[in-house]
Amino acid sequence: MYRTAIELLYKWKEKNDRKPLIIRGARQVGKTWIMKEFGTKAYKSYVYICFDNNQRMQELFKTDLNIDRIITGLELYAGHKINPSEALLIFDEIQEVPNALTSLKYFNENAPQYHIVCAGSLLGVALNQGTSFPVGKVEFIDLYPLSFSEFLLAMGREQHSKLLNTDDYTMITTFKQDYIDLLKQYYYVGGMPEVVSHFSRNKDFNDVREIQRRILDAYEQDFSKHAPYEAVPRIRMLWNSIPSQLTKENKKFIYGLIKEGARAKEYELALLWLTDCGLVHQINRVTAPNIPLKAYEDLKAFKLFLLDVGLLSCMVRLRQDILLDGNDLFKEFKGALTEQYVLQQLKTLKDLNIYYWTNDRNSAEIDFLVDNGAAIIPMEVKAEVNLQSKSLKTFRDKFNPEISVRTSMADYKKEDWLINLPLYVIGSIHHLWDR
Repeated sequence: MYRTAIELLYKWKEKNDRKPLIIRGARQVGKTWIMKEFGTKAYKSYVYICFDNNQRMQELFKTDLNIDRIITGLELYAGHKINPSEALLIFDEIQEVPNALTSLKYFNENAPQYHIVCAGSLLGVALNQGTSFPVGKVEFIDLYPLSFSEFLLAMGREQHSKLLNTDDYTMITTFKQDYIDLLKQYYYVGGMPEVVSHFSRNKDFNDVREIQRRILDAYEQDFSKHAPYEAVPRIRMLWNSIPSQLTKENKKFIYGLIKEGARAKEYELALLWLTDCGLVHQINRVTAPNIPLKAYEDLKAFKLFLLDVGLLSCMVRLRQDILLDGNDLFKEFKGALTEQYVLQQLKTLKDLNIYYWTNDRNSAEIDFLVDNGAAIIPMEVKAEVNLQSKSLKTFRDKFNPEISVRTSMADYKKEDWLINLPLYVIGSIHHLWDR
């Protein structure tokens, strides 16, 4: 299985001012796999250390953080000498030993010749609980579930994937039915690596649901095992409310839908825990589409999305025949599934800040506002080929953006002020401003 993030790891390896690298991402998105794959392909050897329930590592990092002493301990643990020019050090679940996280500062300052890659599924939670962090002494990359383009590669559709990264929309349109059929599969399967790997080999939709249910069960177990005891019921309630929140026409998150009379203050810790784990994406409203969008955030209004479209369809027990063949009863949820898919693709693009906009009366809404650092691009998401864009026109009349994007199942089309981008091409939206 190919992950595009591995190219970022190669670039990191070649940097002269390289710092220890931390890969952030939710549990089971492939962090351990990509670190080992990188170690195998880019180095003569790697030393893999998992800090979870590792008493030896707890003792090694407990007394002091002298790097020479730590390297000696790692060599004893690995059973061989560690050559810094030939070996990759992999620290997995590093948040379980806070001193190991702190040691990255001293590796960076006193032993930069060592190549160190780290990961931790609950790293964000650990940091918010006061774990000492080597600010400015590490680098980050984020890893998400497989994008649609990566899904195509896993399904053996390399040429289809390559075509999406071109501007040859005539050729893309010629093969649009292939893309539509594969996109429907992606809505069902999603991008969790274990699920995609199994589906690519067996094409069994029932097995897909079984694996997805197992992943969701593992997340629920994490709630009980790692979250503060008093917050667990609220984390579960908030997590399970997300599908119904996304089904609403106005997808602004409403605490009252979790439980009658619920207030934001009661669920602040639950929301923080889920976002820190990478299980949900919080997309905030902005009051004006000006650069930088973050300066115009309305922190009281936001939308929540899950980390993966396949897990969303599993949570609502969406059957494959309804998704793949179409059903009138499914129309209401189709918009939620499509918006989840689009957000998931946008999150995989680097240096993109994502928000949404509504006017003061909530009579017009732009599903996503994308800030690429140079321009603000409004995006309207349509599940099918309905090309009415009242909100986008309202937004254009008021703010006159240079580019407006509508993404739908319709073919690519560029008008004076509007670009219709097919849903299956949305992962290549950066081509619009990279030209």
